Amino acid sequence: SIYALGAIGLSLIFGVLRFAHFAHGELMTLGAYTALTVKGLTGWPILVVLPIPMALTAFVGVAIDRWFYRPFRASPTIVVVIASFGMALMVRSLVQLFWGVKISSYSPGRIEKPWIIFDALRIQPKHIAIVLGALVLMAGVHWLLKYTRTGKAMRAMSDSPELARLTGIDTESVVRVTWLAGAGLAAAAGVFLGMDTQLNTNMGFFVLLPVFAAAILGGIGRPYGAMVGGMVIGLAEELSTYPW
Repeated sequence: SIYALGAIGLSLIFGVLRFAHFAHGELMTLGAYTALTVKGLTGWPILVVLPIPMALTAFVGVAIDRWFYRPFRASPTIVVVIASFGMALMVRSLVQLFWGVKISSYSPGRIEKPWIIFDALRIQPKHIAIVLGALVLMAGVHWLLKYTRTGKAMRAMSDSPELARLTGIDTESVVRVTWLAGAGLAAAAGVFLGMDTQLNTNMGFFVLLPVFAAAILGGIGRPYGAMVGGMVIGLAEELSTYPW
């Protein structure tokens, strides 16, 4: 589910802007640490505060595009890709500057007991929450792309940016919505990853490869394929390490 959310954001950005965003993992890290701060300030459960880091990270994504990627729109794709590498280093360094490099947790010192089903299957409640949360967000992406005017414009621009521009679609508005959705989903993936494990400043970088694998498996630029690709890669990882 975590891979799927990250891969959806990657696919949206690639579909509309036509470049592989290598700073996507750092947006996941930023969302996770922003949630840690909001949780510490409010004392609310992590799932309750989830919309706040999603919104903040989404606006950071828009700002990054506006001030760093937009000047390279007319440049060769490789230029933007290399720029995203630089952006990854900057975001990671800022996270380390503000939050430090020590490992953190949303529930320090707390051990969650799993639910035991049929005397053999052990499921932790947080994993159920992660899967359900991911499904809700995926349903939101489906609604956006299928039933809204903006979503249809995003699909049109993904098919042909030039034709979309000629038909009167506000492409800059589509780009902003793409970054809002992609960065917001990355933040959610980061929060869920922090729930599943712990928080460290390299957490997004460590999962970037399987997230890219999920996006490519599902057909890069295809959000629905990214959903399936994330599930396939995640299940393959788990089943390959299961003590059969």
